[in-house]
Amino acid sequence: MSYILILMILAAAGAAVFALARGLIAFANMKPDDVDADGITASHKKQNEMMFARVKYQAIAIVLVVVLLVLAGGQS
Repeated sequence: MSYILILMILAAAGAAVFALARGLIAFANMKPDDVDADGITASHKKQNEMMFARVKYQAIAIVLVVVLLVLAGGQS
């Protein structure tokens, strides 16, 4: 069971790193003239999407770590 949790933690951490990298790439490719009707650039939208995705995956990883620690503490 712990091996599965460890793999899930690694997957969630990898997804967080991936979302972070995509957000940084969107920040690097910012084009100020690419504005929609609300005055928001497409780059800002992508940055916000990736920020929320990163926070979501980090929260999932933290919950999985807590579950792993609870299970490991119960085995001793």
